[in-house]
Amino acid sequence: MPPVKLEVSDATITPSSDAKPKQLNKCNQLELKGLESIAPLVRSVEETPEPIATEVCGTIPTWIRGSLLRNGPGKFEFGNQHYNHWFDGMAMLHQFKIEDGKVTYRSRFLQSDAYKKNSERDRIMVSEFGTVAMPDPCKNFFLRFLSRFEMIGALYNIIKVPPMKNNPEETLEGAKVLCSIVPADKARPSYYHSFAMSENYVVFIEQPIKMDLLKIVTAKLRGKGISEGVYWDPKQDTVFHLVDKHKGQTSSVKFHTKALSVFHQINAFEEDGFLMLDMCCSDNGEAINNYLIQNLRKSGEALDQVYNTMYRAFPRRFVLPLNVTNNTPTGVNLNTRPASSATSFKTAIDKVVCQFEDLHGEDLYEYGGLEFPQINYSKFNTRPYRYFYGCGFRHLVGDSLLKIDLEGKKVKVWYQKGLFPSEPVFVPSPEAVEEDDGVILSVVVTPTEDKSTFLLVLDAKTWEELGRAEVPVNIPYGFHGTFNTTA
Repeated sequence: MPPVKLEVSDATITPSSDAKPKQLNKCNQLELKGLESIAPLVRSVEETPEPIATEVCGTIPTWIRGSLLRNGPGKFEFGNQHYNHWFDGMAMLHQFKIEDGKVTYRSRFLQSDAYKKNSERDRIMVSEFGTVAMPDPCKNFFLRFLSRFEMIGALYNIIKVPPMKNNPEETLEGAKVLCSIVPADKARPSYYHSFAMSENYVVFIEQPIKMDLLKIVTAKLRGKGISEGVYWDPKQDTVFHLVDKHKGQTSSVKFHTKALSVFHQINAFEEDGFLMLDMCCSDNGEAINNYLIQNLRKSGEALDQVYNTMYRAFPRRFVLPLNVTNNTPTGVNLNTRPASSATSFKTAIDKVVCQFEDLHGEDLYEYGGLEFPQINYSKFNTRPYRYFYGCGFRHLVGDSLLKIDLEGKKVKVWYQKGLFPSEPVFVPSPEAVEEDDGVILSVVVTPTEDKSTFLLVLDAKTWEELGRAEVPVNIPYGFHGTFNTTA
């Protein structure tokens, strides 16, 4: 079946699929029925340590020279013990080496301490986010001890790492703490996956996904996974902390917005006295505990129910004024940028309440929102930009590739039924003039055919498929990737 490329502006166009939107659910999002099982995408696979050739269909531009490196879980059990959460699986690294229009593939399990210990005993020896290893025989003693134990105060530490290594063996040598931020509740700090950076600021996002430290510290002793101590508290605000990257000073002004959850930022840049913070965020943070392997392996109505009770993430922009002082008036929208619907109101000394603007049109709801955002990082990171890319989520994992044009908030869509593309990685062409001169690389997997993975190459400007490199191995659905250019 040929791929479907759709461009959507004012009209709503739905890709052909058995899973049709029926109605808005309680999450105020389109409800889908008839989702196909993706269980084979969360199964253990064997590593491919030596490079193997791929079969190229179409054309892969010869100017692409380098390696796409990706990570993700590749092993979900040891012996007769299995992991519970998607984040628990043993990390597998994948390399797609591209040269002269040809592609080779290889993969290896990360030789972590956990992987080595588990492999030696052929059972789970190290507890993970959602899985606990065998209980400690002394747990009753330690539980009595911890009942008298005072929890150590927690801090968010922003660590500055030197850009270059002095030798290949270095890890974090020379790293230092740029600043420390005190949580709103030291016993229940926020979970964070990443933070944003503009040219001059780190933006740390304190979100209402909370970590009960006492539950986490005692999780193994109680036979529970760490995830049991992670919870969503919608009564709490989301707070943005601004840190001067050069001085390490944290601004006394805190920017508040409603309860949101965020995993990935799109970009952050400063302009005309404002900091624009663009990120993919959801109105509910319970999804982190919903990505259990048993949920990902469900089928039929049970799978539909899991999907339809989860909130999707959408791209949004916050506009943070950088020059708020004691003399700044209250009750006035401080966002004076034209054509921006975001608002920022000073409500008290050192407190600004913000409301986002959507970076998308109504049509994005048809594609399940957007996650795994990417931009042309080499030229537009921390700068004003026009395009970003990501995966649409009409399933528990990405099932389409999206390109958003911020001028008009139009979306282009690559979709093919039964295929599940990974995070899109932008590679600029050698003589690029415009922001989207280049290609998109994405690893595409399918649950319906054995050993049918391929590396997809799209023209980033036209969103047309240029070629694909078919890999004769199975690859689980993964998380993140990066492209390293070779001379």
